Amino acid sequence: MTNILIIGAGRSATSLINYLLTNATKYNFKMTVADVDINLAKEKIANNTNAVAISFNINDTEKRKEVIQQHDFVISMLPAFMHAEVAKDCVEYGKHLATASYVSADMKALDKEAQKKGLLLLNECGLDPGLDHASAMKEINAIKQQGGEVVSFKSYCGGLVAPESNDNPWGYKFSWNPRNVILAGQGTAQYLEDGALKFLPYNRLYSQTDTITIKGYGNFDAYANRDSISYKEIYGLQTTKTMLRGTLRQQHYCKAWNVFILLGLTDDTSKITQADKLTYTDLLNAFLPNGTGTTKEKLKLFLKNNWDADIEIMLDYLELFSNKNIILAEGSPAQLLQALLEEKWKLQETDKDMIVMQHQFEFTLPSTNNKVFKTNSSLIVLGTDNHNTAMAQTVGLPLAITVKNFLTKQFTATGVQIPITAAIYEPLLKELEEHRIIFNTQHLN
Repeated sequence: MTNILIIGAGRSATSLINYLLTNATKYNFKMTVADVDINLAKEKIANNTNAVAISFNINDTEKRKEVIQQHDFVISMLPAFMHAEVAKDCVEYGKHLATASYVSADMKALDKEAQKKGLLLLNECGLDPGLDHASAMKEINAIKQQGGEVVSFKSYCGGLVAPESNDNPWGYKFSWNPRNVILAGQGTAQYLEDGALKFLPYNRLYSQTDTITIKGYGNFDAYANRDSISYKEIYGLQTTKTMLRGTLRQQHYCKAWNVFILLGLTDDTSKITQADKLTYTDLLNAFLPNGTGTTKEKLKLFLKNNWDADIEIMLDYLELFSNKNIILAEGSPAQLLQALLEEKWKLQETDKDMIVMQHQFEFTLPSTNNKVFKTNSSLIVLGTDNHNTAMAQTVGLPLAITVKNFLTKQFTATGVQIPITAAIYEPLLKELEEHRIIFNTQHLN
């Protein structure tokens, strides 16, 4: 019997928990689902006899250590900044760990000790990061097996709303942590373009975008995401001239979001007190220079060429010019904006979300006098409703399947790992096809 501890029962954990519950009897798994909200944990296990739900506060050090010691494998579905203490406990007490989050400096620091103890610290095994790694490496290795060389690699991913549920001009509803959406892109994006190093600071990130076309689904805005350059070595693409990882949004989203950045409404470092005495129109005015005319007229003057009819429609939808009251008593501008968007971008009961991912490869083959070939590998996944979302599937299933594959000895690995080796990604991608998570390859020449 293998005792599995899942910490965090939020929206992204739904498919992971369901998968492991479904396979628990077959593989003799016993599961504990732990969450600060015991009712949420109970809801997720649905009286399954192979699982128990417990109340769990990650900051209760004594309880955390006690619970971790009682299990063989720990899956952390907590926010990324909370993984470090869990990881330290796992290494201390000899437990394997898996997360869907980026490998942090704290996680890297545990690599050698984990290897010595024969422990797996699996990270970046969700959607993005995770499924992007696995699917990209499959194509990259196939090209290399032909003696080819990848000269350009671009990868894009977005958690969006399905066309049939797209009923607002932003083309967006929350299917994952809203705070991460509000604070997305803060920092400087780094990438390679035709051999040139490129830095894109936050204040220009949403104004320097590309347009990506997905067959059958139209055009999307794409903006650069974090540090793309570090993946040259991870993916074995040391000689590639273009390396870019980006995020997708519905067309026109980025230019409207850029308004919030220009105003300062995504700032999370300052606090506005007595905010509930303000309207959102007051909030806009507070960020605008003094002048005559309505708030909208002052905003148009402030934005100059950054204003157009699409932006006006999108801001009107949010009721930013209608004296809508702010509910929060205090908060940063980003928090006040988030409170509004959580109301306006709520995924309704029957709404479906959509995951869109596309890898774009350009590569040469020595057998064709180094002709440049272009190939796109694309994924579309639609959710069922606001509980069984495409986001939950594509974050939770890769993690659950890989944990199962490790526990059933389909692969062995120690230390800090991400799904870039064939032993991990081949069985993962094969099983995901059974769940209708399938990449379609299109050869463009």
